[in-house]
Amino acid sequence: MREVTGAQDLVDSLLNAGDKLVVVDFFSPGCGGCKALHPKICQLAEMNPDVQFLQVNYEQHKSMCYSLNVHVLPFFRFYRGAQGKVCSFSCTNATIKKFKDALAKHSPDRCSLSPTKGLEEKELLALSANRDLSFTYTLKSVPVPEQEAAVPEPAPSHPNSDTQLPLPLGGLPSAQESKEKRTLVNSGR
Repeated sequence: MREVTGAQDLVDSLLNAGDKLVVVDFFSPGCGGCKALHPKICQLAEMNPDVQFLQVNYEQHKSMCYSLNVHVLPFFRFYRGAQGKVCSFSCTNATIKKFKDALAKHSPDRCSLSPTKGLEEKELLALSANRDLSFTYTLKSVPVPEQEAAVPEPAPSHPNSDTQLPLPLGGLPSAQESKEKRTLVNSGR
């Protein structure tokens, strides 16, 4: 079991794990549940050498944990290759079966031809936006396919007129939106 030193270390560890299952244990040295569960997690780590276990000390990395929406301890996230995060949950000694079940479900040997995913893009952006962390992430640009000679459609015309009316920026409201507006108007809101 290895302790994560910061946001970049976490991101790199997940990306470098390949298809290996990675369990991230968010803990606090002052958390009674974390202390009680730690020996069992260490035992499971020894019994599963093909699984990479990482620990994130909440007290040392509060800002990073906040950016990753970790607010309850002990908390676990399981990551696997191209799938990225496969599950996340909190558990205690009383609910250790949840941890064992997740480990059994996601541990089987599998191979993916896709690149390793690691953290979700929104999590990477949250870490990057956090000024307390020295982590930078650049949004991946997605190529926009060129449209073939798009011909603009004429704007709809008013039924009693020969002139065309411009569409509002959002386009015409859907039947559902129109019904909702009528309902709101009819109910006096």
